[in-house]
Amino acid sequence: MLILRSTLYAMGQACSTILVATLGLLTLPFPYRTRYRCITLWTRFNLWWLEKSCGLRCEIEGLEHVPAEPCIVFSRHESAWETLALQKIFNPQVWVLKREILWLPFFGWAIAMLKPIAINRSSARRALVQLKEQGRARLQEGCWVVIFPEGTRLAPGGHRRYGRGGASLAEESGYPVVPVAHNAGDFWPRKSFLKLPGTIRLVVGPAIESKGRSAIEINALAEAWIGETVARLRDIPANT
Repeated sequence: MLILRSTLYAMGQACSTILVATLGLLTLPFPYRTRYRCITLWTRFNLWWLEKSCGLRCEIEGLEHVPAEPCIVFSRHESAWETLALQKIFNPQVWVLKREILWLPFFGWAIAMLKPIAINRSSARRALVQLKEQGRARLQEGCWVVIFPEGTRLAPGGHRRYGRGGASLAEESGYPVVPVAHNAGDFWPRKSFLKLPGTIRLVVGPAIESKGRSAIEINALAEAWIGETVARLRDIPANT
């Protein structure tokens, strides 16, 4: 049954990707906000289809902590699920991602129309400069900047040192950081075709003020809050 349900979801995801990306290309002459609303129909459909086909739902805590103005979002990264769910909370948003994603047929083409910060990971110095320059510009344009500071999807319980890019952007721009924790990897594991039924819990934390703080301090505060909250969601000891 898990295989059948996951197959149904994959079929819906593939069909919706081709359809929405094709329609999205037609919005290229229109303003960014119009393109964003059209292309993110894909997100809303896939979250709905995920619940209907796989029985996978979510509960969100801490919406009262979402600032009125766009900020920088630091999120735990365990699956593809949070790349969808965060779009319902922080809107409009741009992502920091590797540029190779933009080369993917349909999906990558649609993402390219939404002003992502597509970095070249082969040049760490250039990637950092690009993140800070484009990140500040996107924030000033009214977009949330979503960053996965550990840089890659991790298995539940996994841990990786936070990169300095997002924290450097916060330090230099003065925009706050909003930390996000969740347990999506328990239901939609990385590199797994199967989606398990259940309820993912996502928590939005209080904004971390970046003015007057160094990138090291910002990272430490975000890492501590996310680590402790993920541990609470899973009822395990926090990383030390």
